[in-house]
Amino acid sequence: MRIPLTKYGLPQVAVIPAALAAVMAGYWLIARYGFGPGVWQKPAATFICIWLPEVILFIVLAWALSFFRDPQRRIPDDPKALLSPADGTVTDIEIVENDPAFAGRAMRIGIFLSIFNVHINRAPCAAKVGAITYKPGQFKNAMSPQSGRVNESNAVRMTRTDEPKDELMVRQISGAIARRIVCAAKTGDTLAAGQRFGMLKFGSRTELYVPVRDDILCRVKIGDKVRAGLTTLVKYK
Repeated sequence: MRIPLTKYGLPQVAVIPAALAAVMAGYWLIARYGFGPGVWQKPAATFICIWLPEVILFIVLAWALSFFRDPQRRIPDDPKALLSPADGTVTDIEIVENDPAFAGRAMRIGIFLSIFNVHINRAPCAAKVGAITYKPGQFKNAMSPQSGRVNESNAVRMTRTDEPKDELMVRQISGAIARRIVCAAKTGDTLAAGQRFGMLKFGSRTELYVPVRDDILCRVKIGDKVRAGLTTLVKYK
């Protein structure tokens, strides 16, 4: 059985839980042998001084592991669908005219990933990877559409292998907490629809760019919750 934790989380997926487990064990030893007997003999003091810190540390440990979770998903078999490249909440949908990273008019769909979402990025459709452009930048709140212009980002161009063979772009964007963009895709790679190609660590933003056409229909609205590889964002008529 595959462990449902992503390889893209290394080394944090190993280091952070191990460090928290060590802190929990160390605190327990201090409490067991360092605290006076008065603490252990009083239920309220025992809870506040011993059990409460351990419970808080355990919750942080559980969250650290859950952040790097990588659940299996049954990808829809629909070549006319463009699937969400990320889990999260749709924060903006707009037509952009002159984005420096994408030639021509495009529909941009922005998705905010909170620290509680799965952070794996997936291909929106079967596609061949083109140019990949990394841009250093700031670390502003990723909920704002403006963050896509000034924050650290990684733009992955893709060309659909099914008709129409449009050029798309998925932009991975760091946020106020996220400080690490992972992209395992390389120029020339061929990705299946919903295939994993990277992740964003600790809250961030992902954008999908689709050329404006008369035969596409946006299937989501601002505020919708979406899941990578499952939710259809755009559908070709």
